[in-house]
Amino acid sequence: MKEEWTVFALTKSLRAIAGALAISAVCASALAAEKVVAVTSYVEHPALDAVRDGTKDELIAEGFEPGKNLKWDFQSAQGNAGTAGQIAKKFVGDNPDAIVVIGTPSAQPMVAATKTIPIVYSAIADPMAAQLVKDWKPSGTNVTGMSHMLDPVPQVEIIKRVVPNAKRVGIVYNPGEANSVSALNNIKGELQKQGITLVEAAAPRSVDVAPAAKSLIGKIDVMYTTTDNNVVSVFESLAKVCNDAKIPLIASDTGSVKRGAVAALGVNFYDLGRQTGKVVARILKGEKPGDIASSTSKNLELYVNTSAAQKQGVTLSPDFLKSATKVLN
Repeated sequence: MKEEWTVFALTKSLRAIAGALAISAVCASALAAEKVVAVTSYVEHPALDAVRDGTKDELIAEGFEPGKNLKWDFQSAQGNAGTAGQIAKKFVGDNPDAIVVIGTPSAQPMVAATKTIPIVYSAIADPMAAQLVKDWKPSGTNVTGMSHMLDPVPQVEIIKRVVPNAKRVGIVYNPGEANSVSALNNIKGELQKQGITLVEAAAPRSVDVAPAAKSLIGKIDVMYTTTDNNVVSVFESLAKVCNDAKIPLIASDTGSVKRGAVAALGVNFYDLGRQTGKVVARILKGEKPGDIASSTSKNLELYVNTSAAQKQGVTLSPDFLKSATKVLN
């Protein structure tokens, strides 16, 4: 009888332990599935897409895998400011564990919409001008991120290496995008120091890019582009204008080189995405965004397109080609 009671008690204890383990497993599974990352990009083009993909790949490397322990919700504003505002409201209502904003026009309404949900920005040329953070120090707010701000000095150097006698540099930009205005002012100041004039043409919408570029024909020696989202989204149309008019086209986004630019010295946007993913992972693991300083990518690469150079009437020196990270034919 005593032995039967002992067996009964042991069996009961084992069942209790098994039940507790099952409950723990369910709880652990629930916790693992809790992480939600909402991602939005102002427009879809190769540079911003690379940031998005790099961010996701890094999260997977950090142990957060969509479909297993991470819900990945991506939405594009399709280049529409109103849509960007609607996405901001939706994401705030969804209350995810972190929000990733790619591009200034998407970042600004999101930062204005919430002061509590962690926000990680990326592909922002000047986060201070965009009023996302005050400086490069930890913000103490719910915002941090990665910038692709470029030093204008080497940008002007590339322009001069492609077109040594350039005196007038054209630029097409969106005056409504803080990212573009800041980049324009930076390059303009450096050009002026070297006796070179910047000739501007506004393109508030992507459909305005080609007409704006055509308005510069006969007024410039070379065309330069920043990472203006309107321009990059329809870069082929800008390249066609430059090809037809034999105007050398230089970009600051390496992804634009295979789309028709002669050369670009810029960040690797996929790598920028991987760095962004590391920041997001730190937040998902418990760190506060306000304790993480904003930073920039130092990984600059020079891409050159010899076919575009030929179409645009440019002869590139052997030394310039040798200095390139990648040469496209």
